[in-house]
Amino acid sequence: MNKSHILWGCLSLLTLTSCFKDEAPNAECDIVQAWIHADDPSAMFYQASDSLVYVISDKTDIRFTVRRKADITALAPHFAITPGAVMTPANGSVHDFSQGPVVYRVTSEDGAWHRDYTVSVVPVTQTVSDEYSYDFENYRLNSKNKYYVWSDEEHGVMTDIWASGNGGFNVSNSNAAPLEYPTIPLEDGFEGKAVRLVTRKTGALAQTLNKRIAAGNLFLGEFDPLGALQEPLNATRFGRPFDKRPKQLSGYYRYTPGPTFQNVDGSPVEGKKDVADIYAIFYRNHDGNGNAVTLNGANVQTSPLIVAKAIMSEVPPTTQWTPFSVDFTYLSEIDLDLLENRGYSLAIVFSSSADGAYFQGAIGSTLDIDKVRLICETQE
Repeated sequence: MNKSHILWGCLSLLTLTSCFKDEAPNAECDIVQAWIHADDPSAMFYQASDSLVYVISDKTDIRFTVRRKADITALAPHFAITPGAVMTPANGSVHDFSQGPVVYRVTSEDGAWHRDYTVSVVPVTQTVSDEYSYDFENYRLNSKNKYYVWSDEEHGVMTDIWASGNGGFNVSNSNAAPLEYPTIPLEDGFEGKAVRLVTRKTGALAQTLNKRIAAGNLFLGEFDPLGALQEPLNATRFGRPFDKRPKQLSGYYRYTPGPTFQNVDGSPVEGKKDVADIYAIFYRNHDGNGNAVTLNGANVQTSPLIVAKAIMSEVPPTTQWTPFSVDFTYLSEIDLDLLENRGYSLAIVFSSSADGAYFQGAIGSTLDIDKVRLICETQE
């Protein structure tokens, strides 16, 4: 190193030392820490550590983040400040932070120096990923031992959350064996058991009413067997109340369309292939007047109450178990208060014939479904 560099370094050090020496005594006017006491920290903060903020020396904005619904109208922040300094408003004084930030001034012991700090308390949402698993392992014959029904865990209790059109098929095909119904269990699924959906030919009564096929289907919701012949679209009641924000629907499937697509009067449609349905719908379950709403076969994909859809645009035929995944597309923002109060419903729908609700499709079309996963977000 040459002498000029050494000399310049010494001069710089002397200059810096001089700056420190020239600083006035008792000039400190800093906030070092800030904290908010809460009788029930878990009700206000996501983490207990969120109640304490360490303040970096060159920062004058102090921000506390609290739960979205925390009461911030009467909070008394406390501060660790430079010894001898004073602050206004008073340390520990109560303020309504819902009206915005509060500016605190810290003044040095000798009164010659001050610094202003802006303190805010900000309600935020915290998003936590959650996953629901539907493996279709839990099924049994209905109370009359006619056809199969499926249950899954809901709020820690096994519940018949899944419905199918099996009850409607029973009206005109009462002599069918359980495994001859449209929706049946499958022993050798992708992993463990699965559900098999088969488009079947209906019985003589349904044939006379131009309801010649019954698609295999399974959906979150309820089915009204007695109304199936008179008002089939209204017989399917899609969805159950749901308090999380769905993000993605995935699983495994196999699909083989039947050989001949037929229209509602049973006539073959030349060149037309049957297609399956895999989709989910998230919707508001009350209308603008506060009346309860459950979507049905006529409006499950068109209702103005729908806020998000996850629709598999194509279900390619395959004889091998094949993964599928479809993201929810949101049409409007979620009302978090409404979500928390179960003001939304979720429908997940599988069908061996997409036009089965209109009694069009191919007899023999078969859709197998297993290991369905629903990825959600919980916003607090």
